[in-house]
Amino acid sequence: MAELTTLESLLEMGFDRNRAEKAVANTGNQGIEQAMDWLMEHENDPDIDEPYVPPVGNVLGGEADSQSNAEQPTLADTAEGGDIGYNETDESSKQPMTEEEKREQVKRLEELMRVKQAERRERERAEEVEREKVRRRQGQELQQIRQKLQDDDMKKLADQRRREKMEDKMARQRVKEKIARDREERAQKFGGGGPPSTAASFQPAQPSPSSPTSQGPPPTKKEYDESRIQVRLLDGSTITTVFKAQEPLAAVRVYVQMNGNTPEGQDFMLLSPYPRHVYTELDMEKPLKELGLVPSAVLVVAKK
Repeated sequence: MAELTTLESLLEMGFDRNRAEKAVANTGNQGIEQAMDWLMEHENDPDIDEPYVPPVGNVLGGEADSQSNAEQPTLADTAEGGDIGYNETDESSKQPMTEEEKREQVKRLEELMRVKQAERRERERAEEVEREKVRRRQGQELQQIRQKLQDDDMKKLADQRRREKMEDKMARQRVKEKIARDREERAQKFGGGGPPSTAASFQPAQPSPSSPTSQGPPPTKKEYDESRIQVRLLDGSTITTVFKAQEPLAAVRVYVQMNGNTPEGQDFMLLSPYPRHVYTELDMEKPLKELGLVPSAVLVVAKK
């Protein structure tokens, strides 16, 4: 059965002549498969439908071959009878294809094109799957980065709130201390004139000059306004600092939270070893002086 040329095959399959000529020219007229591959790869090129101008002397569709073959009978005119018979056979093989043969060949080519298109779709599907994998992986990495940044921001915010809470508590405590000092100063100021008047009122009742009580005021107990506190931590190490006598025990607890090695979030309690006494939440609001922790004391940190 005679075969159609590449250009004729593409035209029979319904391709535009301009595109078919470009496909044949750009593949070097190497066959229908290469031409179809070129058409499928370049079907979306912006210049695919621009008019094709073949180079001078270049004939598409196998016409050059037919011209060169046409010269052979002229050269064989001088040959013997056997050569003439060969030419007749060759000429018979160049007879035009019938419509049925054309349809059969076009059918084969269309089937080949369907196979090529299926392969191309499968290749594009695999590439799309791979691109989707890359997008998902990048999305997960981006989500992890965002989550880490969010966690860091939340941690910073929590630390800032904890510091603000401690600072507010310390400020309230300073106000309480000032009020307590003012009260103590007022008590000392208004109570300072009482003893002389009392002593004067009792002087007539004590005529004996040799009485021990008349030899000056009794010794006063020394008042301490500071307390040196040593705290033994959970791991056996100690920290020591000085607090005001009117500061509450809560100030010691805050100091341990900020300067000790207690894990964050772990609750603990304070106690005195000798005599053993566990301080409650109510004790936390009491001054160190009232709790008997002045001028110095040793406290122990224990787990709740």
